[in-house]
This record gives sequence, C-alpha cells and structure tokens, in this order.
Amino acid sequence: MRIIRGLWKSRRITPPNNLPVRPTTDFAKEALFNIFDNMVDYEDAVVLDLFSGTGSISYEFCSREAKSVTAVEMNQACISFIKSTIDLLQILNLNLVKNDVFSFIKKTPRKFDVIFADPPYQLPNLAELPQLVFEHQLLNENGIFVLEHSAKYHFENHPMFIDHRNYGSVNFSFFMQKAAEN
Repeated sequence: MRIIRGLWKSRRITPPNNLPVRPTTDFAKEALFNIFDNMVDYEDAVVLDLFSGTGSISYEFCSREAKSVTAVEMNQACISFIKSTIDLLQILNLNLVKNDVFSFIKKTPRKFDVIFADPPYQLPNLAELPQLVFEHQLLNENGIFVLEHSAKYHFENHPMFIDHRNYGSVNFSFFMQKAAEN
C-alpha cells in the first residue's frame, strides 16, 4: 500500500500478511481522495476513520496535513501496526483509539468534518452505520460521511445520501450533514 499525496507522497507501507483486513485498493483510494480534494479543506479538517484496519485512510489525511485524525480500531494486531507506522513516519496529528466502533459512535462527544468507515463487508449491522452517525450527531454542518461497502448495499433512500461511486468491487456511499435551515 502506498500514500498517494502530501508529506509522505509515494511512500510504501507494508502491513504484515496476518492482519484481518481488506484494505481499500490504491485505485479506489486515489479516486476517493480526488473527490475529497474538491470537498475538504484539509488543514482545518477534523477526521474520523472508523474500522481503521491498516490505517491507510488515516495516513492519507495526515499526509495532507489534516488538523486532526482519529482512527478507531479494535483488533490488537492492527493497533500495533498503526502505532509502528505512527512512529516510523513521526505522525503528530493522528490519535489512535482502541474501541468497538459502535460503542465509540454512541459515546464520543466530538464532532467531525469527515468520517470514513470501511467495515468488514460481512458485518451484520453495516447498513445501520449511516443512521447511527446522524442519530448521534457526529458531523459538523456540511460534514461528509463516506461508507465503503459491497455492491449488495444501497443507501439512495437515506435522507442524507448525496452520491454513490463504484470502483471495481469497492463502493463508496456519500452522505452530508446539511446546514440547518433558519
């Protein structure tokens, strides 16, 4: 896996083979960040990366100098790999949280400008994630939530849904916390 742009552009990071993850492909990640480039002011962005896995998405935001990135992961092997990468790259704007994502969503008092979630595709309650994010008011006004999922899920009927993109077997559904009406 490689970091596409920013401070660590073209830097290759090799996670151990034994991690229980399915990292977002470089092709899909590059396409996703091309979209983010037009939607996100990185230097002011407060980012949440749910189901962080290898930390690939977090590193991209950190490399682009996001204000702060919080990565939530529960697997100890993944946590250890992310910690070693933080040390290797000397990342200062990445906060790693070992926690169950659903518990974190329900308890965090923070709000974010961008939330990215890449849960295991077979996760039984994957379809609940958009509703939980909005129910617990995790996004700032005009904040973006992106959910990576398989082709079997469709979120077009969700009231905050704004777009869907497909890159091979990778699907991204985009949601936005709309501005409050006066």
